[in-house]
Amino acid sequence: MKSGWVFASGLCLLAACGQNERDIVTFEGARFEGDLRSERGDRAAFVASGGPASVSLEGAKQAAQYQVVQHCIAYLGTSDAAWVNGPDVPDAELVVTDNRVVLTGRCVEP
Repeated sequence: MKSGWVFASGLCLLAACGQNERDIVTFEGARFEGDLRSERGDRAAFVASGGPASVSLEGAKQAAQYQVVQHCIAYLGTSDAAWVNGPDVPDAELVVTDNRVVLTGRCVEP
């Protein structure tokens, strides 16, 4: 019985260690992780981030933008977004927080 608990505990630890591969974008050989947050009451509005920005701003933007596309398709059935602070702004004007590019906007309803 003790070995069963040890095995189960180890399995849980391994499961918690990995990142979801769907959150990873590879750009020029480097891996970038993206994340997205939205309010439960307004799924169209989002704040997406990607990083590390110190490796490549373009890679970080692509990781964040990938999260936006996945989110908008899942909740509204379209990949279109109206950007407040999007991937098209000049690099000098990008919002970078904690080594992550932050993109904001709303999914466009079809």
